[in-house]
Amino acid sequence: MSNLIGLLTGLHNDRKGVSAMEYGVIAGVLALTIASTFSALTNKLVNAFNALSF
Repeated sequence: MSNLIGLLTGLHNDRKGVSAMEYGVIAGVLALTIASTFSALTNKLVNAFNALSF
């Protein structure tokens, strides 16, 4: 029983993967922002290029 408590305490105090998870969350939010921006601008870009064509 003490081994289990020691293991759980050790896992709780281990902070090695926290920064990697934070970078992953930041990258995900950034990718979502870029994708939504491009999808919002798609129609405007298509109209602009169609206006340039003869």
